[in-house]
Amino acid sequence: MAKANKSVKDAEKKPRINHVSGFTTFIREQGVVGLAVGLAIGTAAGDTVKQLVSAFIDPIVQLIIGSQEGLKKASFSVDVFGRTADFQWGAFVSSLITLIAVALVIYFIVKIMKLDRMDKKKG
Repeated sequence: MAKANKSVKDAEKKPRINHVSGFTTFIREQGVVGLAVGLAIGTAAGDTVKQLVSAFIDPIVQLIIGSQEGLKKASFSVDVFGRTADFQWGAFVSSLITLIAVALVIYFIVKIMKLDRMDKKKG
């Protein structure tokens, strides 16, 4: 009877060990650790770029255009058949300027640090 209980317990433990082994193999083979590190670095880099844009790019935009808040509130209205449509074009332009500035900063960081060449295999 003791042997039967032991084999049942072994049978219950074996799938758990296989799952743990499979999970660790999955992490190793799929580069999940590298993905997690990349995500953490990407989050920090995103925050840094956001601060860079708010500290340097936004003041330049304010010098050229005027108030950033004024730009965000810029809109025009169209009346057709008694109905009015408000177009918030300033918010779109402000968002577009931020997108272009962030993209340029990321592009220059990648080029300066030569991160675009890291994954290429040496041949």
